[in-house]
Formats: sequence, C-alpha cells, structure tokens
Amino acid sequence: MRTTTLGRSGLEVSRIAFGTWQLGGGWGSFDEDAAIAAIHHARELGVTFFDTAQAYGFGKSEALLGKALREELKRDRDNLVIATKGGTRPRSERPRDSRREWLTQGIEDSLRFLDVDHIDLYQIHWPDPDTPAEETASVLQEFVDAGKIRHIGVSNYDAAALADFDETRPVETLQPPYHLFRRDIEIDPLPYARENDIGVLVYSPLGSGLLTGSLTPETTFEKADWRSQSSAFTGETFRRNLAIVDRLKEFAADKGISVGQLAIAWTLARPGVHVAIVGARKAANIEASLAAADVDLSADELAEIDRLTAGAVPVAGASPEGIA
Repeated sequence: MRTTTLGRSGLEVSRIAFGTWQLGGGWGSFDEDAAIAAIHHARELGVTFFDTAQAYGFGKSEALLGKALREELKRDRDNLVIATKGGTRPRSERPRDSRREWLTQGIEDSLRFLDVDHIDLYQIHWPDPDTPAEETASVLQEFVDAGKIRHIGVSNYDAAALADFDETRPVETLQPPYHLFRRDIEIDPLPYARENDIGVLVYSPLGSGLLTGSLTPETTFEKADWRSQSSAFTGETFRRNLAIVDRLKEFAADKGISVGQLAIAWTLARPGVHVAIVGARKAANIEASLAAADVDLSADELAEIDRLTAGAVPVAGASPEGIA
C-alpha cells in the first residue's frame, strides 16, 4: 500500500482510507461481523487510515470501528490514524451546529464511542454559517491543547470558508466529495488547498456506487438507503451516467483493471489529492479498491477518460439538510 504525507498535517497515511459511512445505517442493512472482517482485512493489506463521523448513525459507525480495531489500537496505536467528524445534527432543527456546546459534546462522545484517548484527525463535517469560524476553531484548538485531538480538518468547505477558518487556526486537511461525475472542487476549493498545503482526502471516489460497474438502470435500493431518494440514482440522469460507465468499463478492461479501480486511480492522479476514502461492507470488496492505489494513469489515459466522461450529468449527494 502506497503512503503519502497528508499536507501540512504531517500525517503519514495510506493513500486509501477505509471509510465507514456505510456502517451507520444510512446505506441500508449490513452484517456487522462481515463489516468487521472487512476492516480487519483492510488493515492486513496495509491501510493505516480510517475515517468515520458522529453523524454516521449517531455513534454507531464510530463504535463499530473502535470495536473492530480494539486490539490493534491497544497494541500499535501510533501506527493507526483515526479520523472522525462532528458539528452536525441530521434530522434536527439545526442540522449544521458547530457551536461550542454541541461540538464539545460531540468530541467527547466520539472519544467514548471509539474508545480512544485521542483522535488523530478531527474534522468539522459541514460548514455552519450561523457560527463564527473563530468560535469553532477555538474550541478545536482547546482540545488539541488538552491532547484529545492531534490534528484539525474540515469537510465540504469552499475556499472562502477555509480562509475564514484559517484566520484563527490553520486548517490541516480538507475532505470534499470528488468523482468522475462530481468535479466542482477542481474550481473551488482544490486550488486553495494546493496553494496552502492542505491535505486532501476525497470521499465517494466511486460515486456512491455509480462507478463500481455493478449497477444497472433496473437497480433499486432499500428504503433505508439514502440513494433511494437521490435524483442521481433514478431516471434519465441515472441512465445517462451508467451508459458512460459502460464505456469506462471497456477502457478499464483494456488496461487490465476494473472500472472501480479506474475511478479510484483517477481521483488519486488529480493534482492536490492525497487520499481516496473507500468503504466496504464485506472483506471481498476491499481488495480491488486497495489495488487501485498502485494503478498509474498516463497523461494520455487521463485525457481519454475526460473525453469518455464529457457527456456525464453532474450529480450531488447527501447533506445535513437532505438528499439532492
């Protein structure tokens, strides 16, 4: 597994991070033992970076990750990087809440659910326009000073919000959505992150399943799966993008890889991207994704991928307020 330095955080991490959004209940049912086996297998294959969040089942995902890594966290804590996120209250009157009280409670809850004495990387999950960045950054710095957080990042921020936060406390990492059907970060905020040496760990490199090659126009999702409510997974948008995936499959096959591996490798080839976050609910699903970190794409191949995806319909995803 290739590693990288995550920008100015200085954290040395695997280029693939194991993400756990799918273990919080928002992606439908799953087998807990199989999920734990997937986490173990990712670790066996060299993954050192694991990402979760308070909002993924209100602690369910964090607790499952802590349970899966319990023995290794006791034995080899310094070689694991645990990241989580807070500052949201999905399905509440205030879905984005980075005020001192809620953020403090969230950090303490995350430490308890993960059963760790410190969090390597704590990220604000979504910008809260109603809370001054100075307040949020100050609270996080207090937890750094107390030794309960080692590094500070944000997720889903644009360049203006990053700059606002930077005025109080430097942002060390950024976690944005990024895949072949969602490329808006190339305009904002990826250039800002590159200019300021902010470590970038992108989520949904497989387009929440669109780029796995396993979906068809007839695919449906469980009611508990957020994709059942998303416009990206129904109707003409779904059909048009899956037609592009079929073309990408042929291109990937000529290179001897899967379309999912191609999609992950593409994100890692983009300037300024350090890490791709990939989730799995079964051990069998993680090996192929991890192998993508070793796939190199030439300039000509990247140009051909751009040509093949030129007709894609840009898609959005979930937010604290709902599903787009």
